[in-house]
This record gives sequence, structure tokens and C-alpha cells, in this order.
Amino acid sequence: MQGRRVAVTGIGVVGPCGIGADNFFSGLCGEAPVGERRVEGFDPGRYFESPKDARRADRFTQFAVAAASEAMAQAGELSADPDRIGTFVGTGVGGIQTLESQIEVRLAKGPRRVSPFLIPMIMANAAAATLSMKYGFRGPCENTVTACAAGTHAIGNAARLIAGDRCDAVLAGGSEAPFTETAVAGFSNMTALSNDGVSRPFDRERHGFVMAEGGAILVLEEMDMAIARGATVLGEVLGAASTADAHHITAPAPGGTGAIHCMNLAIEDAGLVPSDIVHVNAHGTSTDKNDQAEAHAMEAVFGLPGPAVTSTKGITGHALGGAGALEAVAVLLAMSNGLIPPTWGYTTPDPELPAIDIVAGTPRPWTPGPSMSNSFGFGGHNGSVVLGPSPT
Repeated sequence: MQGRRVAVTGIGVVGPCGIGADNFFSGLCGEAPVGERRVEGFDPGRYFESPKDARRADRFTQFAVAAASEAMAQAGELSADPDRIGTFVGTGVGGIQTLESQIEVRLAKGPRRVSPFLIPMIMANAAAATLSMKYGFRGPCENTVTACAAGTHAIGNAARLIAGDRCDAVLAGGSEAPFTETAVAGFSNMTALSNDGVSRPFDRERHGFVMAEGGAILVLEEMDMAIARGATVLGEVLGAASTADAHHITAPAPGGTGAIHCMNLAIEDAGLVPSDIVHVNAHGTSTDKNDQAEAHAMEAVFGLPGPAVTSTKGITGHALGGAGALEAVAVLLAMSNGLIPPTWGYTTPDPELPAIDIVAGTPRPWTPGPSMSNSFGFGGHNGSVVLGPSPT
């Protein structure tokens, strides 16, 4: 990434396999449940000044606030001017739970009973705005709404604010809380969901994704500033890219052409060549066309067998706009723990897919190096971010 180097100094996560980075990583290396991947035992009141404030935030905003609290605690006190600290949080559907519940209120009790907080709760920018106000950060406060690529795009966009010298630090990530009866019905009726509650990325028997919720936030910081203040550097954002398939509203471009372009651009942005990438956290949704296109795209970019590939959606399910942030965190935690989590649900190779190097069964020890996290969303949105281990 041309310009100033971008360090990661804080990680926070609220995931369906664990709340908090340590629990989340343990969950990634464990066994997956069957069915929807919901965040159990989450108490939003812990992260807001009052129960009233928590109630006035949609669940997707609550996840972002909780994840940011952990990330900020780990990063420590930032030394930057608040005018040069930003917030950038992606989401796919924003406050959809609040929207559906308030529609039900209107239908049952009339329009005068609709909450006056409806609009600020459903806004896609609500999570980023809430973090800005919570911490007093007055730099750019933005969000990305690019379906399932939103979290990855938010991290890439935030890193560019630092690399380009607009910001010295940015809270960046993604969050999603999509579980409403209507949303689930919509995904189900388009035959996108697994029919047995099992996610099988790249497996011959894959037949749909498992819906999930969750959020993750990274503290990104200009490298020299982070080192000067004695922060622990957890990793580095080396490069990022965004492209469009310009093909279909839900299906990926045949052969993964848009994904190929995106991955190559991200690698070039990082100043690397494909052979430098040693690990890919794949989008790997467990849907037929997505996994097929992505596998062929990785073959085209890296050759065979290529880098070690995992899809953590086998454990977490698919958190839509929050997925990319959860998976960027998974890559960074894989680096700090020296283990790549396995692709849960992958047991039977698909003879129609290229023989990429899928990590399966048990976590794989590795020597951390430049790694890529991919996200590909409805609408043809492609996002790739290249992360490196701590240089210090």
C-alpha cells in the first residue's frame, strides 16, 4: 500500500463461536454447531453508559460497540489528534431487526406507536457514528454497504486514510445482525441457505450457506506512531483492492474473473507477487457457484496447490457484511497463535474444483507470512485485503 505503513494495534470481536478474541479463536479451532450461527450470551449493557443507550442501538451497532471496546482496550491510549482519528464500519443490511420489529408495531398498534428512534437505529452508518461519538473521534466517519464484501472494503478504505496521511488512526471493521423472519425467508426462498444447517465450504456436498451474525473491529494506526508510543503491533495491512464483476446481481462471474482481478490488484498494492502469499482466508460460503468461482480464481492467481486455504465460515457461518471483518481477525489471530484454523465441514473433495490446498480436519501449524482475506458480495462486489505479521 503506497504511502505510510498501517499497523494493527487492537482487535475486538463478537462472533457466533466466541465473544472476545481468545474465545473466538478457540471456537474457530473447535467444532461447529448445526443451524443458524447466533451470538449467544451477549449482554450489550456492558458496553454502553446506560441500559437506555443500549436499547436505542440496533443489535448490529451493539456488536460494533462491544468489539471496539475490546480493540481499544488492547490498543491503549492513542496519541493522535482526535481530528485525525476516523471510524469506518461496513454492514450489509444495517438495522434490519429494528426495521422489521417497528413495522410489526405499526401494523399492530398504529403509526403513533412507532419508535422515534427508528431512523437513527436502522441507518447503515449508525455503528460508525456511535463509535465516533463514544470515543470523540472527529476524523472521517463513514461506512461501506457492499453486501458481503462490506467488512473487507471498510478495512481497506480505512487503511488508505492512514496510508494517504488523512488519518493517523481509524477504527475499522464490519457488523451484522440480520436475523429477522423476513430476511431468513428471503434467503431461504432464493435457495441460498443450507438445508440442513451445516456449512461445507468447497466440499462436494455443499448446498448453501448458514446464516450468521457478529462483528469485528480493528484499531489501525500509522506504524511509526504506534511504535513510538510503545503499542504492541499485532499485524500490518499491506494492501487492499476492490473490483466489480459487472455480471449478475447474485451470481459470481464465471471463472471468478472479477475475483482474479481483485486478488491480483491487492497483491500488487502490497508490493508483492502471488508466490509471496502463504495463506488465504477464502470467502468460501458453501454455495455451489461461489466456491466454484473462487477456487478457479485462486488457481488462476496462485497456481496449484497454492497457499494454505481455509474458510472459517464452516464454523462461523456467513455474517454477510460482518464476515470480512471477522475473517480479517481470524487471519491476524492465526498469525499470533501460529495455527491456521481448519475448514470445518470440508470432508469430501469436489472433483470439479481445482485441487487447492484446503486446511481441513485440524488446525495447521505455520510460519506466518503475507496472507489474504477475500470477500465477494451480491451485486458483484469483490474485496481482498493483504495482511502481514507484526514486523516488530
